[in-house]
Amino acid sequence: MEIKDYTALDDRALVRLVVEGDSRAFEPLFMRHKDSIYAMLVKRSGNPDDVEDLLQEAFMKAFLNINRYNPDYDFGAWICTIAKNTFVDFNRSRRSNALNPENNLPLDGRCTTTAQAANPTPEESIINAQQRAQIERYIATLPEDYRRLFIMRFLEEYTYEEIAEALQMKLGTVKTRIFRVRAMMCRLITEADQIR
Repeated sequence: MEIKDYTALDDRALVRLVVEGDSRAFEPLFMRHKDSIYAMLVKRSGNPDDVEDLLQEAFMKAFLNINRYNPDYDFGAWICTIAKNTFVDFNRSRRSNALNPENNLPLDGRCTTTAQAANPTPEESIINAQQRAQIERYIATLPEDYRRLFIMRFLEEYTYEEIAEALQMKLGTVKTRIFRVRAMMCRLITEADQIR
């Protein structure tokens, strides 16, 4: 069934579509929550130059981990937790002053006030495996250097500094290339959805 108006769907329905392989359903989620996440990041960071990058990174992590979202809880709170953790990682990577303990939340795909979902059903396991296979196909099409950066940053969650050290690259080069690979991945996902 072709969805004509994603905006008419609630967050849980949109997440369900994304998990089932319809990446187009992620855009309305992004559009609904980007302003509040942006405002939260501006308040914490104080530097608008960093915020856009942090915003994009938080939503990329949410997309890659969408199968970990528990629909019993609010999607906005879930993406907010991911954004807070992205900010904490950013601060940690800059070796900034001591972190505010309130911000030091684990990135485990849920809010700290919620319970983790029970083990997935066999159907959910199959859908999760299909989604993971789809993401791996996108990753496989990236140029080798960018593929390695994408995996290290978004799947293994290395900091920028850890990547620079491991790959013996300048920090600015790592940041630029991660920005580019994030854009490449978004383009691949969008193009694949347009073909469907």
